[in-house]
Amino acid sequence: MFLAKSVPTYRRPQHSDAHRFDTGNFGASFGEGEFLAKAAGAFWAIAAIMVFAVAFGGGGSKYGLANLIVQLAALIALSFHRRAFFDFWKMAPLAVTGLIALSLLLPIIHLVPLPASVWTALPGRELMAQSFDLIGGAGWAMASVDPLRTLLALSALIVPIALLTIGWSAQRQHLIALGWIIAGLGLLNFLIGIPQVLSNSETGVFYPENPMPGVLFGTFANRNSTGLFMVGALALAALLPAPTRLGKTAIGVRIGVCVLLFVGIVLTQSRSALVLAFIPIGLSALRAVFALRSGGSSGSAAGKRGGWIALMGVALIAGIVAAAAFAAPGRVNDVIERFDGTDDARAYIWEDAQYSADRYWPAGSGMGTFDDVFQIDESLENMTLRRAGRAHNDYLEVAIEAGLPGLILIAGWLLLLIWLSWRARGSHDRWIAWSGAVILLAIALQSITDYPLRNMTMLALGSFALLILVRLGTPASQTPDQEVLP
Repeated sequence: MFLAKSVPTYRRPQHSDAHRFDTGNFGASFGEGEFLAKAAGAFWAIAAIMVFAVAFGGGGSKYGLANLIVQLAALIALSFHRRAFFDFWKMAPLAVTGLIALSLLLPIIHLVPLPASVWTALPGRELMAQSFDLIGGAGWAMASVDPLRTLLALSALIVPIALLTIGWSAQRQHLIALGWIIAGLGLLNFLIGIPQVLSNSETGVFYPENPMPGVLFGTFANRNSTGLFMVGALALAALLPAPTRLGKTAIGVRIGVCVLLFVGIVLTQSRSALVLAFIPIGLSALRAVFALRSGGSSGSAAGKRGGWIALMGVALIAGIVAAAAFAAPGRVNDVIERFDGTDDARAYIWEDAQYSADRYWPAGSGMGTFDDVFQIDESLENMTLRRAGRAHNDYLEVAIEAGLPGLILIAGWLLLLIWLSWRARGSHDRWIAWSGAVILLAIALQSITDYPLRNMTMLALGSFALLILVRLGTPASQTPDQEVLP
């Protein structure tokens, strides 16, 4: 099978209460002591990348210097984990490494110089050819209509690749702790957003070029990205095992974190994020039902008690959210009214973007070039005072920029994620793995009406979600000689 390559797994210690990481194939490279030190280093490296990504990476392509800071942080972290980088390519499942390699290859192909007889034959290059004629005739050129934009698109992959390759050597407990750090970063966005909301976006807004009074932006320029990041944080807070040091207060802390994150999602006034927030909430309720059924069938009092507590937690979250809606109906009505909005310009953008996709089909105009080519095809009757900037549908935007190869690559990623999520049902850590699947599903769904993966922060979150889905979604039956830790 295409996922048959070995994945690091975990075994229960025979003579100690401390959880010990099974070095597996890693042990052959490092030795257990050295590997454990590398695993701890991987934890801090990923944590640092995530903090830099949240602090500086939420502005998108307009903020090149801020993005550069995040990419340099990722490169510095990667320089200390060079061995993990090469081990990832040798040990990760072939389907994962293959799709990552193809994702890198696609923009690289657009940057390969081609003779005039080749690139002029590509669809949509008439204006390029006319421009070359004005300066003395067509010569060698790249397939991309804007190579600099494509190079920037390629550089954006530094952060997710660094996070995936470094995180491949992290321990299970470190991956869980990183998930809670991301949940904490979601809360941080909520706290940053409080003065933004109360001041009608006059205080604390990181990217003030698009003022929206009363909207929570956090560290992002796009409220949809803020809401989606909080949805990801909500999925992790709802489904990850609680830190053991919290003891009996764990359920209260979990509920409190989830409620605050949900309130933050409402305050972003993002319609897509509000709808997507019910995916992790629903999955938490489903988990509670399964816990009740398994506890009842096995006669386990602890299992039944845990199931009832989880189900009561979901009910309590719903009750608190309903109370908040009753206490502050204006904020909730602002979001509800946006669902009835008829002045959404995205439909007009999609109409013209489809024309652009046809113009450059099937080769595409080059990754990252939408904003350039769309200005040519935007119809006069659909023009507004604001610039579209994005297609507000990432699948359509990829069709313009990468053509048929890009859509095939997206289909490959979606099929892989479906398979990984289905495979995870046999894992002891399936709920942890499914928290990553929920994040990736939310990203895929929001991409229908927005562009979530066009900023460094969401690229980092998406790669972490893929990491825990692949690492912790491995069925125990694939490693019969080892027992998976709870």
